[in-house]
Amino acid sequence: MAVVLGLNAKAYVSSTYDGTYTEITNIRDVTVNLEKSEADITTRGGGGFRQSVGTLKDGSVEFQMVWDTADANFTTFRTAFFGDDTVYCKFLDGASGQGLHAAFSIVNFTRTEALEEALMVDVSLKVTKDTDLSPTWVTS
Repeated sequence: MAVVLGLNAKAYVSSTYDGTYTEITNIRDVTVNLEKSEADITTRGGGGFRQSVGTLKDGSVEFQMVWDTADANFTTFRTAFFGDDTVYCKFLDGASGQGLHAAFSIVNFTRTEALEEALMVDVSLKVTKDTDLSPTWVTS
């Protein structure tokens, strides 16, 4: 098994699902959160154990960007946040790797101003409804 370093992972963004995706290089500390809700299916025949089954999936992504108003991708995320627009992103484990591809709504765009650091923005994305693209796990 090959080890994949976080610095070799790739993130891409587009304003349309079938448009040109550009690499997002102005980010760090990306977290791709994938979870399922669960339904309780406990029965008397469960041997004294609570039993569950997964139901709906939840997908979100969090990362930091350097506050750089000249960066096109920064502008894409800022504009989408204030305009309530959808962005289409791929978060892959490498240039030809695998990962989440979905339409996202930007739900957090928080600027942090640490005294001895560059201005940063914490960005949170959540999978959103889109008739053109259902969330998928892609393998390039």
